[in-house]
Amino acid sequence: MISTALLLFIVLDPFGNLVTLNTLLSKSDPTQRRKIIAREAVIALGILLLFVFAGDRILHALGLQPYTLGISGGIVLFMIALGMVFPARRVIDDQGMENPLVVPIAMPLIAGPGAISTVILLAQNNPVREVAVGVSLAWLATAVILTVSPLVFRFLGSRGALALERLMGILLVMLSVQMVLDGIAGYLAERAA
Repeated sequence: MISTALLLFIVLDPFGNLVTLNTLLSKSDPTQRRKIIAREAVIALGILLLFVFAGDRILHALGLQPYTLGISGGIVLFMIALGMVFPARRVIDDQGMENPLVVPIAMPLIAGPGAISTVILLAQNNPVREVAVGVSLAWLATAVILTVSPLVFRFLGSRGALALERLMGILLVMLSVQMVLDGIAGYLAERAA
């Protein structure tokens, strides 16, 4: 259970998401930002637990393969990342980010394709109850870090936050490309089998 929680904590990557979330919510005051992040974290937990208990059935009912999550999530993250590196090219308007719901914070940033695929795989190979507890522990640690992140973001100041936003945008581009490549590799491996 502890190893499951640690694995999922790494996959949820709260430190990597810290700057991205606060950049997307930069128009909100820190108190409102914390409320939005907390709400989106709860939604992300619901999504992850849904996939722990019914992930295989959901994918099967929709006719989707696990690699589809990687490709589609990678494309969405790539578009968000381009907006971080080149602010004039943002695909998310500032109006839509005043009070976002589910997309893009709860999913795909917190409960992304990697986390969803991981919980589905863990639920297939371990007792579902243990996986659910592991998901809850990893989520709790992630939610605490993300909820206090506006304080860290304020400490950086506007110039530090801007520099860190660009750096995280470049890293997010690389991560999104890797997610797409992993999805394509999964697709090709299935076709070759």
